[in-house]
Amino acid sequence: MKDKYGREIDYLRISLTDKCNLRCAYCMEKDHNDFIHNDKLMTLDEILRVVKECASIGIKKVRLTGGEPLVREGIVDLIKNINKIPEIEEICLTTNGILLGDKVKELSENGLKRVNISLDTLKEDRFKEITRIGTLDKVLYSIEKCLENNVKVKINTVILEDFNKDEILDLINLACENPIDLRFIELMPIGEGKKFKGVTNSEILEIIKKEKKVLSDGKTLRLNGPAKYISIEGFKGKIGFISAMSDCFCEDCNRIRVTPEGFMKQCLHWKYGINLRDKMRNGISDEELREIIKKSIYEKPEKHNFKMKEKDEDKRFMYEIGG
Repeated sequence: MKDKYGREIDYLRISLTDKCNLRCAYCMEKDHNDFIHNDKLMTLDEILRVVKECASIGIKKVRLTGGEPLVREGIVDLIKNINKIPEIEEICLTTNGILLGDKVKELSENGLKRVNISLDTLKEDRFKEITRIGTLDKVLYSIEKCLENNVKVKINTVILEDFNKDEILDLINLACENPIDLRFIELMPIGEGKKFKGVTNSEILEIIKKEKKVLSDGKTLRLNGPAKYISIEGFKGKIGFISAMSDCFCEDCNRIRVTPEGFMKQCLHWKYGINLRDKMRNGISDEELREIIKKSIYEKPEKHNFKMKEKDEDKRFMYEIGG
């Protein structure tokens, strides 16, 4: 269905949990261990109910996020049941990749088509520094297993000043030898992210163009989503740029979000929305739930508020919202 600005909203992102097995520096505090209690999370049945009603009004693509979605028990059955909904054309997963390698075959067999894997460095010492407890080899293994099981891979990379800027060319080479798309995501000022200085995608593109032959004279192509892509001569995959801060893509936004507690957010950083979990637990009918979702989608704001008044800002961390 369309929102009041005429955008076709066909993409649902659901965060299964705020829990994570890493503590990435720009996402979560190092010693954080105060997560949402299980009884406040949407149950898998409640998640499935939300997906069904969203599908009935035009949602075609579902992405499961977190936190780290693979720490949520029952995710295989959830994907299997979502895959049974006729209107849903694609199920995707955003993950840090630590647990994915040993699970991807079963996930793929039950309907998972694509994964986005977060990876900011190819150096083991830096990986441990940024994630605090992670192991790089497990992520690289997961990428390998995804390709073996015909699960399409996108790598999401955040470049930080004075941390991994010198690895830009090494990182894009992952898309040279493999049919992988690597996207540079500008650091967003959410939670711990406010403490770091990111690098703009225009600067990253200039670094790439100095060393690689960018096809189509360096013009970028926007496909179905916020990323603009370039092709590089000799590369099997594409390089993408998600520039929320420097090149607002809100006019083409096609998504709606639901947090682990069932809070439907019309925009990543706006604090406004409605709690679907509470409505369901208070006994509303499927038709009533559908109408609430329709109204929420219709009222989706025109643009994000990263540079707007603080009173409208969602104060939660990225892992609580579902990035």
